[in-house]
Formats: sequence, C-alpha cells, structure tokens
Amino acid sequence: MEEPITSARNPRIKELLSLREKSRLRRESGLFVVEGAREFVRALRCGFVARSVFYCSQYLKDNSIAAYIDSCGGTPFEVSEDVYDRIALREGAEGVVAILKERRSTLEEITFKGAPLVIVLESVEKPGNIGAVLRTADAAGADAVIVCDPRTDLFNPNLIRASLGSAFSVRTVACTSEEAADWLKANGIAILTAQLQDSKPYYDTDMTRGVAIVMGTEDEGLSDFWRERSDAKIMIPMNGMMDSLNVSVSAAILCFEAVRQRNSGK
Repeated sequence: MEEPITSARNPRIKELLSLREKSRLRRESGLFVVEGAREFVRALRCGFVARSVFYCSQYLKDNSIAAYIDSCGGTPFEVSEDVYDRIALREGAEGVVAILKERRSTLEEITFKGAPLVIVLESVEKPGNIGAVLRTADAAGADAVIVCDPRTDLFNPNLIRASLGSAFSVRTVACTSEEAADWLKANGIAILTAQLQDSKPYYDTDMTRGVAIVMGTEDEGLSDFWRERSDAKIMIPMNGMMDSLNVSVSAAILCFEAVRQRNSGK
C-alpha cells in the first residue's frame, strides 16, 4: 500500500489542480474533477468512470463511501489533511475528490417518451446558473438540457458543484443554435422563447405538448435567431421594479408550470 500523499507538489496533485482550473486541459485530456462524496457517488451511479480518487481518511464520515472508492475502478490515493484542504474548494465534501473521464452527449442520444420537455440555454456564461438549471431539470424530469453556443465548459467544477450532481443525471448537450433548432423541428418539439417583447404570460401557453423552453442571458436576452423561430413567446409577469429574473429562477418557474399542466391536464 502506498504512503499517503503529503505534498501539494506531488505530480498527481498538480495534475488535479490543473484539471480543475484549465478548461483547455479538460478538453484535451477528456478528464474532469469532481469534489464531494455525494457528487462522486452520483457520477458513478450515472455511468461515469473514475480514473483516480483522492481521499482523506480523517474526513470520511460514511463507510459506504469507502466501498465506492474501492469498487469504482479508479486508482485510489490517500492524502493528508493538509493536501486535502488544498484540493477541496468547499467544506463538507466528506473527504473525496476524484478525476473522472468525460462523457459528452449528442443530440442524437436524447430519448424521450410521450411529450418531451427540453430546456435550451443560449450563450449562458455563468457556470453556477447552468448548474442550477440542471438541478431544476432533474427535479422536473426534463428530458434534456441543450446549451447552445456555450461560453463555459460543461465540466467546469463550479457548474458541477452548483448542480449537486444533476450534471450527471440530466442528458446535457452542447451544440450550436442552428443544430439545436434543426433537431427540435425534426422532432416536432415546439419552441417557446422566454422574452419580454410580443409575449404572453407563460401560464396561458399550452405546455402539455412537446416543448423546448428557450432562454438567453439576463443582460442580452435571446438572439434574433431564436425569436424568429419561436412557436410561442412567453414571459413571467413582473409586478415590481425589476423586469426579469435570474435565468435559473426563470427556468424553475417555467419548467414546473409544464409539470403542473401535465399533472393536472391543464
């Protein structure tokens, strides 16, 4: 059994830190970093494969996590408390940081039964917002999240952290807006664009059919590309001084309206 890693200068630790910080290295290597016992276990349950796992015995609180570490197929490395504190960005990660192999989805891999519910994000940049949208997608049972013309890496550690592991359970695809629109039309999925102009309240729109809820950034909104291809333009009425909500909040409101309509027959 190898001695615990006690220095942050260890080549394996330096590689982990580089993967966490550099999106280009993640793309080139096909590897990414997952921090936290909960996220690690969810990734494994969703079919992701570990290459290596770094754990700190002093922080492991759940014996079942040790079993996952032993059976995940990745090489385990014990680290000292000082090294773990260096590689873990947040408290409460329960002693596990892992390097996993990427698994990127394509539009052709999206499957659905009945009327699909899809979330489309155009050029949303903040990883935390995309992660929160993925949590909503998982909770609402959405069939997929399509990130068009992405400005952030789908394996960004902040995105994974904000998703609480939903980044692994939700089919997530990065592509161009043109590719997404063509796929939606080919599958008979109505495009509902969230916008302030020429729109009607979201609750007056039929979401029991197959729909894609399309949202843009808070500062720029949706491009003309999506506005011109919209089957229905929807808005969330604002009763105060603000004219919009955070994109992740808007996604939650609109997705659960679709859930409400489908569960109640509208």
